[in-house]
Amino acid sequence: MADPGVQRVILKALLSLPPPILRLLSGGSAVYQGGRTLDPRFQFLAAGARSMPAMSSLSAVEARAGSAQGLSMMCGKPEPEVRIESLTLPGAEGDIPARAYRPGDQDAEAPLLVFAHFGGGVIGDLDTCHAFCSVLAKYARCAVLSVDYRLAPEHRFPAGLDDMLAAWRWARDNTARFGAPDGRLAIGGDSMGGNFAAILAQEMKKSGEPQPVLQLLIYPAVDVASETQSMTTYADAYPLSRDTMTWFMGHYMGPDDDPADPRLSPIRAKDLSGLAPAIVVTAGFDPLVDQGEAYARLLKAAGVPVLYRCYDALAHGFTAFTGAIPAADVACREIAGLVRQGLEGRIA
Repeated sequence: MADPGVQRVILKALLSLPPPILRLLSGGSAVYQGGRTLDPRFQFLAAGARSMPAMSSLSAVEARAGSAQGLSMMCGKPEPEVRIESLTLPGAEGDIPARAYRPGDQDAEAPLLVFAHFGGGVIGDLDTCHAFCSVLAKYARCAVLSVDYRLAPEHRFPAGLDDMLAAWRWARDNTARFGAPDGRLAIGGDSMGGNFAAILAQEMKKSGEPQPVLQLLIYPAVDVASETQSMTTYADAYPLSRDTMTWFMGHYMGPDDDPADPRLSPIRAKDLSGLAPAIVVTAGFDPLVDQGEAYARLLKAAGVPVLYRCYDALAHGFTAFTGAIPAADVACREIAGLVRQGLEGRIA
């Protein structure tokens, strides 16, 4: 097996080829679906992935190892101006690892942003969102706390969600430790992390606890009970396909869990009014794009301030591809800028 460092160099060289060459190497023409054209670098990676075993054919342990190895070649480096600290938080049932990010020019008035990584509740860890969390910290000028919640199938629903709720409440009591104002927090996450973030805001409302200052939902999984058109249009998308999403939920949910439960599908909550202002970001080539957009519409209809952005040429998981796909890197920095805007209360 080739040295991972050598593989990264080769991949970077290939991805630096002109778009027409990348498309030629990927099958010859642009990928155009649902009115969108896929970024040529994502197209190249997707073509290569077709020769690999599908995640749905692997065990959870195998999928975690394969995903970690693959993403290590795609992710960017953390921002050098950001100080990073490893720590342990009290979880719902035992301690959970976490990682804090503090920018050099942190705004003393900015809330602490608690973040949950993607992975369908089955894969992913603190490294999955490492570079992106540093980007958030730098450009939003806030402290970020990334939480390594428990994963299924060893710990099925609601274990991961319970860990995020426990971490949120601990962070709320310890904001000063991170240089943030007392009790002021924002919540964020991508994919399954976006699911947790959306549910957490709803849970705070139900329990009468303070709302987050902001909720950042990046290509969130907000409806596991039904399929929208994008589940068909982008059924074979890379890196998230419909089969992979089904595999995730098969591991995450127990046999007696109801997919329509708002703690699994937050889009199905009866009343969305009074929730925190939201930044909702979707990727165009993603089976989840329709449900993310629909949740943004429903929040807005309920009177919640919402800023919605879709990166049409990008695919699900792009926050972990900042070292391989320039458009993903640009998008992540833009999102961090939107978070800065949201933390300042500038979402209409």
